[in-house]
Amino acid sequence: MAALMRARSEKRAARRAGETGRRVEYLAFGLAGETYAVQIAHVAEILRFPPITTVPRAPETVLGVISVRGKLVTVVDLRRRFALPPAVVDRKSRILLCDVGTGEQIGLLVDDVQQVWRLASEEIEPAHVLGGEQASHVAGIGRPTASEGALLILLDLRPILESP
Repeated sequence: MAALMRARSEKRAARRAGETGRRVEYLAFGLAGETYAVQIAHVAEILRFPPITTVPRAPETVLGVISVRGKLVTVVDLRRRFALPPAVVDRKSRILLCDVGTGEQIGLLVDDVQQVWRLASEEIEPAHVLGGEQASHVAGIGRPTASEGALLILLDLRPILESP
């Protein structure tokens, strides 16, 4: 029975994808009152805020390191990285374990994790629509048609992870 239900759901998803074109999944999260999103393919795991060990002489954007299943992971505070006001870590705060193909995972501290959006190419606009020159980490703007008024700032993780 479960296999039949899974097959039906896969057929429905394939039909929807055919109707609207190829879709890319993005994980949306809050940061200083704005909604940002990264491709879910780059997110390995979402963690509650664990104890963090500070690292002497680390860049200002690096909070420290955490141990995830015996491996040390550097944690970057996205608020500091984007020059936003500092946040108070609370029960909604999460760390996104991200990897963009380097083999090393890096943790990104975010205010909260919201939901996954499946965006078609026509729902994604280039970053220049915001006007002016945009930072290298802004990949574009997502405007999901399924939700009126939703606006997602789509991030490119490579510039963020390459220079903490």
